[in-house]
Amino acid sequence: MSKPALPIFDGHNDTLLRLEMARRNGAPISFVDGHPSLQIDLPKATKGHFAGGLFAMFVPPILNDAEKNDPVARQKAIEASDAVDWTLGMIAEACRLERASNGRVRICRSSADIKQAMADEALALMLHIEGAEAIGADFNALEAFYAAGLRSLGPVWSRDNIFGAGVPFDFPGSPDHGPGLSDLGKELVRRCNQLGVMIDLSHLNEKGFWDVQKLSDKPLVASHSNVHKLSQSRRNLTDKQLDAIAESKGLVGLNYAVGFLRSDGEKFKRDVSLDLMVDHLAYLVEKLGEDGVGLGSDYDGATVPDVVADVSLNQKLIDHMRHRGFGETLVEKIAFKNWLGLLERTGI
Repeated sequence: MSKPALPIFDGHNDTLLRLEMARRNGAPISFVDGHPSLQIDLPKATKGHFAGGLFAMFVPPILNDAEKNDPVARQKAIEASDAVDWTLGMIAEACRLERASNGRVRICRSSADIKQAMADEALALMLHIEGAEAIGADFNALEAFYAAGLRSLGPVWSRDNIFGAGVPFDFPGSPDHGPGLSDLGKELVRRCNQLGVMIDLSHLNEKGFWDVQKLSDKPLVASHSNVHKLSQSRRNLTDKQLDAIAESKGLVGLNYAVGFLRSDGEKFKRDVSLDLMVDHLAYLVEKLGEDGVGLGSDYDGATVPDVVADVSLNQKLIDHMRHRGFGETLVEKIAFKNWLGLLERTGI
């Protein structure tokens, strides 16, 4: 007898960015009605039993025509005014889609809100900032974004800013690239701890990782990162980092991006098997324990395997964990329970 579908809570997607980009291009698309260009929308979420997740607000590189195909240019600094403008646009997208959903999507500000949304069969949307350029050196925006619902923040994307240094997408490579957090970055960690905003270590370089580990009194979290030993991207986590996350009772969310799964680092080859995805999950469980592993798909922000091409197909990964011998208790934890437990341990 086949096992039932499980609700899935996902630690990272870029769907709000896709919606905001479409609006700015003069061709808005609907999350509620669904759109072929989206890997997450409400019809696909319903089909795939997607219960919700951390919805990232990432400011894309502001490039001229000559820079659009230059990978180095993609990592150039973002002006604070552009960052604020884009972030406000994505918060507005979240508010609009919540309103348009007639109760089927809710912006959640706590783990209790998420549990209630799941009980009511509404999609739980929690706001996350990926790269803190919009915060600014005076931290006033942090207070405003928190009031709007921000509950998770990555100090950097894979580019440097006033808070710290990100890791580039080189392969092979080590996350030990560049200096640690700036004084402002250290203050950002302290203020997030005080407010109840989770610090996300994905994209942060290794020295910055250890700075957070020393400063933060909360569990260490990498919302969408994989195992460096299996795929030697700079973006993936070393055994030493995984040990520190385990010691803090933190969590790592499996990133579906093919370049962070494959041993050859190929970024656009989508013929990645469920077996390889579960290999990363199994390694993470071995290092972090059964309570320290979740999903962090990076849908709408990355090239993902064809076998899980959008959120409607996520149950295939759930079933393959079962096929590989993961017990039902562990599968449920990875699917949604570990993220809820992590948010509670973080005070959210």
